Amino acid sequence: MQRFEKIIRKNLQGNKVLLLFITTTCIYLIMVLMTIPKVMSYGSGMRLLDMMPTGYDLEYVNTLFEALGQEGREAYLQKQIPFDMIYPGLFAITYSLILAYFLKKIDTLKRPFVYLCILPIIVGLMDYAENFGIISILNTYPEISSRAVTITGSFSLLKSMSTTIFFVILFVVVIAFGIRTLRK
Repeated sequence: MQRFEKIIRKNLQGNKVLLLFITTTCIYLIMVLMTIPKVMSYGSGMRLLDMMPTGYDLEYVNTLFEALGQEGREAYLQKQIPFDMIYPGLFAITYSLILAYFLKKIDTLKRPFVYLCILPIIVGLMDYAENFGIISILNTYPEISSRAVTITGSFSLLKSMSTTIFFVILFVVVIAFGIRTLRK
């Protein structure tokens, strides 16, 4: 854990954090504004598995993949997934540093609070697990295993829960920073 703390502290330059934030946000916007709507257009607007925070079942996956058709499933694999394989790593690094940056600003970048910076890494890992599950399901369609859907859906749920917890923590820390700044 001391190594994690050292890595965080070493990379807390404002310009580095800002550049990572801009890069991460650009990848996110490409997905949200371009690749996800493009893939969804093949499936009459049905939500993609990545966009279902409470998970999904075998029936939904079959309905979605059938609606997407061959071309839509290929677009999912070849257009959306590549960006979504870059984003989780960027999210993990960027938001760990953003949280650390604000924790430092309120003089709490020390144990146990520094461990909160691990949460975006957990989010990234859950996102990668979800992505690998989606890739597997897409590659085995139409022979989809209900177990694969259940496991992948669980990763979607864990990703969404850990993301929500992270952003609540970040919000509280940013509010604390704002209050501290106003008091000065």
